Amino acid sequence: MKKFFVILITKILYLIGYLMGRGSSLPGQIALKLYPDILSQLLLPENIVFITGSNGKTTTAGMINDVLVENGFAVGYNFEGSNQIEGITTLLLRISDFTGRIKKDALVLEVDERYTRHVLKYITPKYYVVTNLYRDQLTRNGHPEEVYSIIAQGVTDNMHLVLNTDDPLSSMMGMNRENVTYFGIEKNSLSQETSSSVYNDGAYCPHCKEKMTYDYYHYNHIGSYKCYSCGHQRQRPDFSVTAIDFAESNFTINHQYRIELNFKSFYNIYNLLTAFTVASLLGVEGEAICASLNNYVLKKDRVIEFEFAQKKGMMIISKHENSISYNQSLMFIANQQEECTAVIIVDSVSRKYYTSETSWLWDIDFELLQNDHVKRVILAGKYAYDLAVRFDHSGIDADKISITPDLDKMMEVIRDTSVGKIYVLTCFADKKKYTDKVKI
Repeated sequence: MKKFFVILITKILYLIGYLMGRGSSLPGQIALKLYPDILSQLLLPENIVFITGSNGKTTTAGMINDVLVENGFAVGYNFEGSNQIEGITTLLLRISDFTGRIKKDALVLEVDERYTRHVLKYITPKYYVVTNLYRDQLTRNGHPEEVYSIIAQGVTDNMHLVLNTDDPLSSMMGMNRENVTYFGIEKNSLSQETSSSVYNDGAYCPHCKEKMTYDYYHYNHIGSYKCYSCGHQRQRPDFSVTAIDFAESNFTINHQYRIELNFKSFYNIYNLLTAFTVASLLGVEGEAICASLNNYVLKKDRVIEFEFAQKKGMMIISKHENSISYNQSLMFIANQQEECTAVIIVDSVSRKYYTSETSWLWDIDFELLQNDHVKRVILAGKYAYDLAVRFDHSGIDADKISITPDLDKMMEVIRDTSVGKIYVLTCFADKKKYTDKVKI
């Protein structure tokens, strides 16, 4: 009777919150207070997929869900992005019947990397995906190796791990295990012999702390590595990107399956590859997966096209306090061939902890904008001068750079000085501060 009551209350609270446009964590929070063990009382489907990691988990989870749904699966998926235990509780109670049975073929759950251990007390996934581990919101998370240790606490022998073999940290979870599937990208025209990143988190082995050797880098510490001290190295991937053709906007998996790209970036390819890997493990045929993922359009809150001052533009949303997220956006701009203007907006930082901490700006490879086709750079928002100090060390011609803390004046500067296509880089918190001013 108690289970029935808590499930009913959760469904009602979710409906009220949905109608009011509120978040989806509160119903689950209340449910856990009323019945702390409620998750262990649910009857779950066999196919449960957890996706965690520093970057890409939201996009990848969405891709996996879409592939499965298009191929006949009934899927439970936390599409609203509530990826801590309260939000996941809301989802599971919302889609269960009043006996606690979830009549779905699969659950696809994005899980916050710091909170996976709490969810794992009650739910054991069949497939546990770790996309990558990077420097991410250091004020909240600490060093990536600390995040690794938190995730590893919840890993058990009966889980099948799905790991990025190109990441020396997250791939370490697969050491001395048999039930592991690796995915990765082979060396290609954009790979580099040496690291060009501001910092190198791959300099030392995360397992034994001795120096590590790289054959090539895709970006930052992602690439082909080996530690000659303990033997930790890039494992041969089960699902591998064997060819990339950015000119033709496509890539190939395992020499056989070609996927057309709507957005040309390493990040997007890793997300698509991860989705392909998981869908394959769940029994979907390769050609059917490609049909679902071809020209996959990233959710509108990630890449937004707009018009302003009779110019075309694109806003690329990056994850604040996460340098690699910004680097991927910068790499996308650097790899374009058209004249353009780059607008960097930093108006909110550390909004949860109110530290105004901006040291992470120094980890971003703004040097990527030192490119002939980038004609103008506009630094905007409350922290425009923090950006300006960083750009003083970037080698970019100061005559190209404008600084405007006032976001209204920013629009005047863009209108009067921008050249070519406008690329706007900012975070989720600052997105509407720009999109409200332009035609989407």
